[in-house]
Amino acid sequence: MEDLLQKIISLSKRRGFIFPSSEIYGGFGSSYDFGPLGVEMKNNIKNAWRDEMLRKQNPPAGGIVVGLDSAIMMNPKVWQASGHLSAGFADELVECKKCHHRFRKDFLEKDKCPDCGGEITQPRKFNLMMKTFVGALEEDSAMAYLRAETCQGIYVNFENIVNSMRLKIPFGVAQIGKSFRNEITPKDFIYRTREFEQMEMQWFCEPKTAPEFFEYWKEQRMKWYLNLGIKKENLRFREVNKEELAHYAKRAVDIEYKFPFGWKEIEGVHNRGDWDLSNHSKHCGKELKYEGYYPHIIETSGGADRGFLAFLIDAYEEIRGGRTETTEAVKEVEVMLKLHKSLAPVKVAILPLLKNKPELVKKAREVFDLLKNNFACQYDEAGSIGRRYRRQDEIGTLFCLTVDFETLEKDDLTIRDRDTMKQDRVKIDNLLEILKEKLEK
Repeated sequence: MEDLLQKIISLSKRRGFIFPSSEIYGGFGSSYDFGPLGVEMKNNIKNAWRDEMLRKQNPPAGGIVVGLDSAIMMNPKVWQASGHLSAGFADELVECKKCHHRFRKDFLEKDKCPDCGGEITQPRKFNLMMKTFVGALEEDSAMAYLRAETCQGIYVNFENIVNSMRLKIPFGVAQIGKSFRNEITPKDFIYRTREFEQMEMQWFCEPKTAPEFFEYWKEQRMKWYLNLGIKKENLRFREVNKEELAHYAKRAVDIEYKFPFGWKEIEGVHNRGDWDLSNHSKHCGKELKYEGYYPHIIETSGGADRGFLAFLIDAYEEIRGGRTETTEAVKEVEVMLKLHKSLAPVKVAILPLLKNKPELVKKAREVFDLLKNNFACQYDEAGSIGRRYRRQDEIGTLFCLTVDFETLEKDDLTIRDRDTMKQDRVKIDNLLEILKEKLEK
């Protein structure tokens, strides 16, 4: 299974999904850049999440979800109040006495160094907050932090949101944004990194309704992944036991995906009780009650990067023996990304049958210009038509449009479906309408 992860890493770089950051300078540990196709796919994931949260939900007892984009750097007192500067927001760090490599203690299966077998030190606490300085001087009074989670920006804006939008309980606030944690042992490609993107929603409700809303959001979040094509057998709920619960949590359930490196969390659903608003009230001196009580909070917290990796792995298929409809011999294994239509970075590829025929290239370019303002399109003329089909399959392109000599006579072209490989000839005049219908099904 680890071999699959290596194939995904190779595909990601080769086809422009994900690059190692600062690679020409030797890279920078646990940092990655999303390439041209990667940024399209990641934006598609975020847009699907935002659309789901802000427009498609119909929770019991009504209520709406509104958006927010809070600052990455906030007053350091926010992190004191939230507990992130205490020993509670820390991992246990151990170091090998021989090779001096450092590890998170909970990642070690034995009390020996996994790299050299050497003896390890006693664990010590290592705070995960990333520090920086604001202003001209690097002194304690100028110290600030890059946020470790997006939700605190929602809590400190609770009153602003209620008053400006005239909201009544229950309601939610959704936010997508970067967070930073100084992980001791980042690993597994983009699964565990120091810079990552969260998709979080905080649902504010009456205390007595919190258990009902917890169940609602738990099921809704699982459905979202299933509706976007993740195979059911690769997803599961895991109830977090009391010993693992965060200090603020009354209950927590993880949605886990079966990665090549094991079952791992891609999203958490948490009943945070009234801890957040009551605690910020104590520290800031401003009362954050709603009509006399502190709302309870149900949180859904998903990782955009972790979700990206899960969607990519789940869509990856290898076809041995070839699946092209051309007569050319195919010896290598063909790769297809069977991505959901809303996540695929390229929806339509336009391919002239031959690149050395100016009349075909000209017509194909006209078709590309016709479609590019309506769909994510790619024009490709390099190589044989069979090889171009395989290239498009490898990045998950839904439809390939082939402009051939018959196109010049009849003003039609061939639409090839990625999943079925079925080919239909359609008139170019009807092309926009047909593609819109296929993509909206």
